[in-house]
Amino acid sequence: MTRSARRTRRTVQVVGASAAALLALSACSSSDSDSGSGSGGKSEGVAGSAEKLSGTVNVFAAASLTESFTALGKTFEKEHPGTKVVFNFGGSDSLAAGITSGAPADVFASASPKTMKVVTDADAASGTPATFVRNQLQIATLPGNPDKIASLKDLTGPGLKVVLCDKSVPCGAAAQKALDASKLELTPVSYEEDVKSALNKVVLKEADAALVYKTDVKSARDKVEGVDFPESADAVNDYPITLLKDAPNAEVGKAFIELVRSAEGRKVLTEAGFTAP
Repeated sequence: MTRSARRTRRTVQVVGASAAALLALSACSSSDSDSGSGSGGKSEGVAGSAEKLSGTVNVFAAASLTESFTALGKTFEKEHPGTKVVFNFGGSDSLAAGITSGAPADVFASASPKTMKVVTDADAASGTPATFVRNQLQIATLPGNPDKIASLKDLTGPGLKVVLCDKSVPCGAAAQKALDASKLELTPVSYEEDVKSALNKVVLKEADAALVYKTDVKSARDKVEGVDFPESADAVNDYPITLLKDAPNAEVGKAFIELVRSAEGRKVLTEAGFTAP
């Protein structure tokens, strides 16, 4: 073989090796690109599933949460188009009874751990309920406080029409706890099924005063006047919230609870008069 022929052969070998290397690199690059594309597709799928929350979420919540949860419900629907938040507000005891009887609900927010325990004892809660806010009692009087009520003891005065929540609901249990701590006996003109009903008796001037939550006095604005009393510190209510075990729309339920417990949710709740746990 001539020197020229040998040189030509070596050149072909080098070119061939280079081409093979380039093909291998190209294959790796293509494989990496495909892998990245698949990963990206999966990420988009996860994000997409979060964005694709849809359907109705049924929230059973204590009556004292009416204003703040209604506002959060509107926020939730705006952030998740295609969802609808349906609320059932009422006395926590009746809501708990409905849940344990099979009422279709996704989320339960109670005004006390005691009523939440009814649900957990029935194995109807998914996971451990979390306390998200606290609430404290206040005396609601007629605007201007014409009866000059300044203390819990003043509610025991003759001729004064006072309304309490029923003892079976959290606001009634808290009121009784405050009265017991003060060693006071009070005979109300009526026991109401929830805190809103008790407050409305004063708003409608059917009662001179009622023991309700600070949040309810605040929501009524100038329709009533609030009077603080030190014994209320002995009857602060924790509010727990939970996803329910047989939730028809669990994913949306979880997302609503996340909003309630988020910084945005806390802001709405504290502006309504609730305090952090």
